[in-house]
Amino acid sequence: MDRIDLFRIFTRVVEAASFTRAADTLGLPRSSVSAAVIELEGRVGARLLHRTTRKVSPTQDGVAFYERCRRVVADVEETEGLFRQSGAKPSGKLRIDVPGRIGRLIVAPALPAFLDEFPGIDIDLGVTDRAVDLIEDSVDCVLRVGSLNDSRLIARPIGKLPLINVASPDYLLRHGTPRTPDDLSEHWAVNYASPSTGRVEPWEWTDGDTSRGRPMRGRVTVNSAEAYIACCLAGLGLIQIPAYDVRVHLLAGELVEVMPDHRAEPLPMTLLYPHRQHLSRRVQVFAAWLEGLLTKAVAG
Repeated sequence: MDRIDLFRIFTRVVEAASFTRAADTLGLPRSSVSAAVIELEGRVGARLLHRTTRKVSPTQDGVAFYERCRRVVADVEETEGLFRQSGAKPSGKLRIDVPGRIGRLIVAPALPAFLDEFPGIDIDLGVTDRAVDLIEDSVDCVLRVGSLNDSRLIARPIGKLPLINVASPDYLLRHGTPRTPDDLSEHWAVNYASPSTGRVEPWEWTDGDTSRGRPMRGRVTVNSAEAYIACCLAGLGLIQIPAYDVRVHLLAGELVEVMPDHRAEPLPMTLLYPHRQHLSRRVQVFAAWLEGLLTKAVAG
């Protein structure tokens, strides 16, 4: 059997977690699917699947091999379609990773429109504040907010994420309203520790063209945006947060912007890809869609 066909069958078995379901979707006899996997294991010299009477699951080698097979099959299918009608839509599976709040509040609600426009593309969406390794985790595209430190990757800047300073009305009633950074010594913050490094972020603001910062006293330190906002709503201190992230709370009067003339420098947003010579069409169309979506969502 052709090597690419073996790859297709193996990836379908992994995704279906069943020889029978994979055979049904491929239109093949179950015995042919099983034989194909055995042949592939013989070719690569490793056991790729755990087989039980109830379930089929990849071995450790199988997980690594699946990610590479998935990418190869998708690239081959796209290459085969290069000379079809010019209006053909891109197809294949995309593995994407975005920060937690952006994924839940912006990307996920808008995905139906993207999938309707590109019915041949399937999305494996990772939503996490952890900095995934694109190469080791076989991710096609990742959105990063903030500074970058991985030179192995292709970076595409897609705009800035405005930050604002906010507090709850209850906090301001008890502690007063800060007007300038000089007032911060009399206030408390909810401190934010990076999920990747554990470093507590300083309070920042711009002074002309200069970015300045200082540590803030705080009785609570968190490492997720959800907890950061929740603690601010509870009156535990000031926070600096992307404006889109608390828009609903501002409109409801649950949070109040403070020191609007002393905001932190906007955070750069960047799309990152593994270092390859060419990007597939499905990655290109998703990147263009995501850039337009974020530009509209974070404006103001």
